[in-house]
Amino acid sequence: MTGTSVTEPSRLKVYLAFAAIYIIWGSTYFFIREALDGFPPFMLGGLRFLIAAVLMFAWCMATGIPIKPGRDLKTAAITGFLLCFVGNGAVVWVEQMIPSSVVAIAIAVAPLSFIVLDKPNWRVNFRSWSTLFGVVAGFVGVLLLFSEKIAAQLGSAEVTAEFSALFILLLAVIGWPAGSLYAKYNPAAIPNMVNSGWQMMTGAVCFLAVSVGRGEWATMQWSAVPLSAWFSLSYLIVFGSIIAFSAYVWLLQVRPATQVSTYAYVNPVVAVLLGVFVGSEHVGWREIAGLVVILGGVLLINLARYRESRSR
Repeated sequence: MTGTSVTEPSRLKVYLAFAAIYIIWGSTYFFIREALDGFPPFMLGGLRFLIAAVLMFAWCMATGIPIKPGRDLKTAAITGFLLCFVGNGAVVWVEQMIPSSVVAIAIAVAPLSFIVLDKPNWRVNFRSWSTLFGVVAGFVGVLLLFSEKIAAQLGSAEVTAEFSALFILLLAVIGWPAGSLYAKYNPAAIPNMVNSGWQMMTGAVCFLAVSVGRGEWATMQWSAVPLSAWFSLSYLIVFGSIIAFSAYVWLLQVRPATQVSTYAYVNPVVAVLLGVFVGSEHVGWREIAGLVVILGGVLLINLARYRESRSR
C-alpha cells in the first residue's frame, strides 16, 4: 500500500483528524438511533448528506475554492455510493431492529474486511499467521455476538426481522472497506472538502431516490418529529458528516488505510457507553465477549502490519 503524501501533514492535524473519527464516529451510532425516532431511514440519510454537501459547497465557494469535480467526479461518485449509501445506509436500516451498541460492535470487524478486500496486498497480508488468526478471530467474534439471534432463528419457522438485518449489516462491513480502498487507490486531485462534498452528494441522491420510491415523503408527519430527532440529525450533519467524514477522507490520502481503520478500536467502546448509559440499551456477556474477540483479531492484524513495516 502506498505511503503518505509528498508534503507531510502537521502532526497536530493528523491527531485531530484521528480524534474526530475515533470519538465522533463512535457517537454517531447512538445519534442515528435517536434520529430514527422521528425520521424514516432513507429520508434521514438523504437529508443528512444533502445538507452536509450543500454546506460544504457553500463554504468552498465563499472561500474561493472551485467545486467543479472534473475528472474526479467518477471517483467521488463510486466512493460516495459505497461509503455513504451502502456502508452508512446499511447501518441506518439495521438500527431500526438492532441496538446501536450491538451494531457498532459488529462494524468493528470492518478492518478485517480491509485485509480480505485489499487484493494488491494479499501477498503481504496473508503471509503472516497472526493476520490469518486475526481474520478468523474477527468472524468468530461476530458469530459469538449474534449467537443468540442465530439460535433463535434456527428454532423459528419464519425468518425474523433481526436475523434478516444481519445480512443487511454485512453490506456495511463490505461496502465501507470497499469504498475506502477504492478511494485509497484512486486519489482525487480536487481539494478534500470538495471531494467529500461530491461523495456525500452522491449518497444523498441515492438515499432520496429510494426514499421517494418507498413513499417516505408522502407519509411524513413533520409536526410529529421530536426535538431530540432534530438535534440528532443536526449532530450527524455537522459532526458526523462535515467534520468526521472529511477527516476520514483526508486521512486516507495521508495515512495507510489499515492505520486509518484503527478507528474500529474506539468506535464500539464509545457507542456502547452511549447506548448503555444514555440510551438505556442492554449489553450482555455475548456482546462484550464478541467485542473482545473482534478487537483481538484487529489487534493481531495490526501487530503483523507493524512487524512488517519494522522489517522493511
